[in-house]
Amino acid sequence: MTPQVLDMTTLRDLEAEQAVLGSIFLAPSTINDVMFLAPRDFASEQHRLIFQVMQHLASRDVPIDIVTITAEFQKHNRLNDMGSVSYLSRLSNSAPTAANIEYYASIVRSKAIRRRATEYGQKLIDMAGDDFETDEEFLSAVEDEVLELRPTTLNKMRSFRESREDYYKHLEEKAAKLKTGLFKQYDEWAQLWRGWLYILAGRPGVGKTAKALMLAYGIAKHNTNPGAVLIWSQEMDENEVKDRIVSMVAGVNYPRLINKGGDEGFNEAEWTRINNAYKEIEKLPIFIQDSAGVTIDEIRATVKQFRKRHGKVAAVIVDYLQIMDIPQRKNEMRAQAIGKVTKSAKHIARRNKLIFVLLSQLDRSVDNEEPKLKHLKESGSIEQDADVVEFLWHNHNDQPDRTKKIIDSIFAKGRNVGANRFKLEFHWWYQRFVEIVKKVN
Repeated sequence: MTPQVLDMTTLRDLEAEQAVLGSIFLAPSTINDVMFLAPRDFASEQHRLIFQVMQHLASRDVPIDIVTITAEFQKHNRLNDMGSVSYLSRLSNSAPTAANIEYYASIVRSKAIRRRATEYGQKLIDMAGDDFETDEEFLSAVEDEVLELRPTTLNKMRSFRESREDYYKHLEEKAAKLKTGLFKQYDEWAQLWRGWLYILAGRPGVGKTAKALMLAYGIAKHNTNPGAVLIWSQEMDENEVKDRIVSMVAGVNYPRLINKGGDEGFNEAEWTRINNAYKEIEKLPIFIQDSAGVTIDEIRATVKQFRKRHGKVAAVIVDYLQIMDIPQRKNEMRAQAIGKVTKSAKHIARRNKLIFVLLSQLDRSVDNEEPKLKHLKESGSIEQDADVVEFLWHNHNDQPDRTKKIIDSIFAKGRNVGANRFKLEFHWWYQRFVEIVKKVN
């Protein structure tokens, strides 16, 4: 098939550009209605400069008319670039009314977007020949260019009267929350809010991964059509993750499961529980990727793919932050690089209306005291970016029954919900937490 040759003249509308400028001459205040336009959106260099001068005058509260615009060009010795006073006069008569300026401006911007798309195509060809260290770095650069292609939209301020209908519609909708289904006291207190960046932190051995996998299973099972739950495991392979989930759901002893039932293998009752659990789990929208050094760009791209395939994503779970592939620029501190990752994770959560559960390590100093936000390892902006921070803490001095492993679940930060704490009993042999019911005073 012969490639179609694009007629570049179709990517500009000089009459629409003239109508925008003419409308501003008719009613200078209408420039505020087209603040979404940028000078670069005008195909004509002459129109681009005139609009830029109009913006400059408006920012200084100087009247916009033929005299003030001519004076501005003259001050910078650029009268030839303006054209002529007679051309400005023709522009002022090029729009029948200023009432349609937003319509004219939408045409100008639409043409500009398509012109930039052709420029982007050429830039993409040039980038393909550049030397990138990894494919991910190349794809990230491509995504940055695409974001530049999208114009910035200015949201208009609205009064309570203007937004009344939208507000009451908002009140009638269900809150964007998901139940864990496995932690009753937590669900009664808060539930999981879509759009959250949820930091789950603790020292090794307190059950961070087990808690995260319980959240994944609970979200997928105990909510109606929640969307896909995506798990990135960087320390365990896919079958190791499955071992933990199957043990938790089936109630099969975890050490026996990872040892394949020992020398004698699984007994009939264990096989039945394993089979029933797996049949239940495989019906749920849970997906696992076991790869070390995952990047935040890879996560973002995968979420986009799953949204196209499944319509929505409920949760992203990454185990864990400090071992992700986090590139550092020259002279950039490690904490700053991690901060860029947490900001991106929060953006992914907000933009895709999902819960981003990010596991994190704590400093060794927490071994001798109750964890606080300052103990987040290489914290950077973790504390600032997180909507919720949950610490899992094994207080060795508060273990009345040494046969049980009691874990404090400390919510040190909670947007919309505040702080709280719960006690959990960790049944490590089933990779399962059980809530300890709070005593009523």
